[in-house]
Amino acid sequence: MQEKKIRTRFAPSPTGFMHVGNLRTALYEYLIAKNQGGDFVLRIEDTDQERQVEGAVEVIYDTLKTVGLQHDEGPDIGGPYGPYVQSERMDTYKKYAEQLVQEGKAYYCFCTKERLASLHEENTFGGYDRHCRHLPQEEIDRLLAAGTPHVIRQKMPAEGSTTFHDAVYGDISVENKELEDQVLLKSDGFPTYNFANVIDDHLMEITHVVRGSEYLSSTPKYNLLYEAYGWQIPTYVHLPLIKGRNADGTASKLSKRHGSTGFADLVKEGYLPEAIINYIALLGWCPKDNEEKMDMQGLIERFSIEGISKSPAIFDYDKLTWLNGEYLRAMTPEQFTEYAMPYYRQAFGDTEADWSVLTLILQPRVTKLSEIPGMVGFLKDLPDYPADFFVNKKSKTTLENSAPLLRESISVLRELPDWTVPSLHEALLALAQRLEVKNGTLLWPVRIAAAGQTVTPGGAMEILAILGREESLRRLELGLKKCEG
Repeated sequence: MQEKKIRTRFAPSPTGFMHVGNLRTALYEYLIAKNQGGDFVLRIEDTDQERQVEGAVEVIYDTLKTVGLQHDEGPDIGGPYGPYVQSERMDTYKKYAEQLVQEGKAYYCFCTKERLASLHEENTFGGYDRHCRHLPQEEIDRLLAAGTPHVIRQKMPAEGSTTFHDAVYGDISVENKELEDQVLLKSDGFPTYNFANVIDDHLMEITHVVRGSEYLSSTPKYNLLYEAYGWQIPTYVHLPLIKGRNADGTASKLSKRHGSTGFADLVKEGYLPEAIINYIALLGWCPKDNEEKMDMQGLIERFSIEGISKSPAIFDYDKLTWLNGEYLRAMTPEQFTEYAMPYYRQAFGDTEADWSVLTLILQPRVTKLSEIPGMVGFLKDLPDYPADFFVNKKSKTTLENSAPLLRESISVLRELPDWTVPSLHEALLALAQRLEVKNGTLLWPVRIAAAGQTVTPGGAMEILAILGREESLRRLELGLKKCEG
């Protein structure tokens, strides 16, 4: 017998931004499918009309495209199992809900919102009290004929237990008495989340259902629906929670208080999409070779369900930052300049600079692109700095010796024909030799005057090269005046 082709689906609701938890689910579904040569399906679950956010569908498309999760079927490209938007499948849900009613496995419930609310307040039954489960047929016909608002509920077993197998957590049993008769079709004709999921997954031949471990308790409801129709139950893969580290060292479910939790926000912070997706893959999964930096092809080749952990994963922003730095350093200088240019422009505006030199000094040091404006702000505007910045024990500089060193440097640099890092390097080191001082003794006051700060991402020569001749000499003259008091 030929093995069934693996098919996974990412079925987000268009209710806002792409949370890292949603993105991890999409990634794992993609990797499970592609590792075995299967299909990855995109389905939009828009049955909760009240929670929809305008533009959220575009966010889903854009995010998947940006991180390289190309779906094989979906609303935008079609496929043999469409439509791939739940609101376009309404007739399908109604048909299958009515089928269970006709087979005596579901029933019409006419209870009002007020009655259900009072039940919830009393909490006598721990859920719905199955009031409408045994209504006489004549009463049901009368209410339907009168157009009385109603839902369709599934008849859940009142005794025994339901056991299901999860690929990560193993066998899990739930007492049936804990399961209330779940609503399949709401009074507005829209299906509930659980019901639509089961119908669509079956009709689209989904073999593996991947979702967060918070859905473990809902799985028996899914299984009882599959059994009611006599359908094959898919493989369940429940993923561990993603938690954030609190200030006191404890961990809790990842939220905004821990930092950015959305893909777009992380990109705005200066993280690369490929670094984000690489890091998210490691939140609850570990490859057998313990490799940490992997491109998409590397993830596909290494991924296995067996590597998924049951334990909650901690979203470590420091680890993400480290990994992001590794990606930045692996770029060619040209690639880094292209990615960094929007941040260069934040600092320089329309002013042109020697971007290649800027990249030369920044690429080894930057871990997030958003660090760039803060690191190079001094190049656009000279900070107001105190004269004692020129005093440095290690370089053996004082206000007294800094002034003549700057004066000599200005004299040499003013005559320099070629304003490049190699020429600046050669001229200043030759000057230090002629003045019989150490290189550091000469270069410290030059760097302070050029940068106006004691810590810079590059040395004196690189800073001068980026600033250009005119601005460099202007700053050195100002530095000279500071030294002379």
